[in-house]
Amino acid sequence: MTRHTLNWMALFTVAALALPGVALAEYAMEKDGMLVDAHGMTLYTFDKDMGGKSMCSGECAKNWPPLMVKAGEKAEGEWTQIKRDDGTMQWAYDGKPVYTFIKDKKAGDMTGDGMKDVWHVAKP
Repeated sequence: MTRHTLNWMALFTVAALALPGVALAEYAMEKDGMLVDAHGMTLYTFDKDMGGKSMCSGECAKNWPPLMVKAGEKAEGEWTQIKRDDGTMQWAYDGKPVYTFIKDKKAGDMTGDGMKDVWHVAKP
């Protein structure tokens, strides 16, 4: 490639990263002031999670599926990976594990926000 082509590629990359709603990583992104997974499903935090540890397992995790780390995904910025009690890895944002909600059926649904006063839409 020519130097001119490389300069244009760099410019387009910078411009794309500056756009709102661009993926923070492959696993999640910011959209309309909240965090969503790669499929646009709303992500939530759980008030009972403490110290970078998930307190949601068993039936809780069936209703609030954790955003799981896939092989090869790397943490960056405010995103970290935490180990769950079963040894699997889950994504956390700003130290808080994140989850989807089983009753959200399509991208943009936020039916879990405020549930039992302990579930909240995850925000950057």
